[in-house]
Amino acid sequence: LLLIVVVLSVIAISGSKKETTYFNNDKKEEVKEEIKLDLKDTSTGEIKNIELEDYIVGVVAGEMPASFNEEALKAQAIASRTYAMYKMKNSNGTYDLVTDKTNQVYITEDKMKNLWQENFDYYFEKIKKAVYDTKDLIMTYNGNVILSMYFARSNGKTEDAISVFGSNEEYLKSVDSPEESLTSEVTISKNEFCNKLNISCDAINISNVLKSKTGRINSLNINGKTFKGTEIRTLFDLKSTDFEISIGSEIKFVTKGYGHGVGMSQYGANKLAQDGKNYEEILKHYYQNINIEKISV
Repeated sequence: LLLIVVVLSVIAISGSKKETTYFNNDKKEEVKEEIKLDLKDTSTGEIKNIELEDYIVGVVAGEMPASFNEEALKAQAIASRTYAMYKMKNSNGTYDLVTDKTNQVYITEDKMKNLWQENFDYYFEKIKKAVYDTKDLIMTYNGNVILSMYFARSNGKTEDAISVFGSNEEYLKSVDSPEESLTSEVTISKNEFCNKLNISCDAINISNVLKSKTGRINSLNINGKTFKGTEIRTLFDLKSTDFEISIGSEIKFVTKGYGHGVGMSQYGANKLAQDGKNYEEILKHYYQNINIEKISV
């Protein structure tokens, strides 16, 4: 049978990433080629061209516990697909995304087998179903693909994007998040603390601690030097910018939450799912005034 080939561009991305529609003249059926992306493996430097939905399976497996509720996994799939499409749209290099947390963590089936062991078949099918049940769905705001930030666990609230990244995205505003807060501690020597901050260790004085409305530290002054909360988090590998500093024979940080705090909280999404919310309700809670729609052609 002859096939009439119509090539339709996908959100203005490059020629190797197009969705092609074939029409069967007799049955009038559409058969669409999958969208593909160029993915750089940060451990090997290899760049491979893979189908979008296969990539999303690897990302959901790498980013969210497979034991989570199916609706939370679906929400994660859409958030991850949206993030991928946003990066593809704005890609101008030799690849679109990388496999580590610089973008989204992507793991292969071999890594999934090592991670899940005897539960591999069950978890793989569970995640694959969540991905394909939401196939081609992404989030948009005013007709544009959103930058769908997400993180592990909040301190009870998510954070405004402008407080963390300096970008005032209308769909990334602070909302309540229902998960149980995670508290963790980091203890280091005074010398390490002072050396990393390049301050004198004769006396340590902390002042002018400025916090956002969600309790996360925007900035603080240590021995006359002003630091952003995000700087302190990075320097001392803290789980969040909601932290307290105790000064004794050592320096102790106590943090609440895990991650930058912007967008969807993964543990919050799971709690909402356990409470009966579906993926659409979860996403529209964490991303304000967005639409969920098929990738446009």
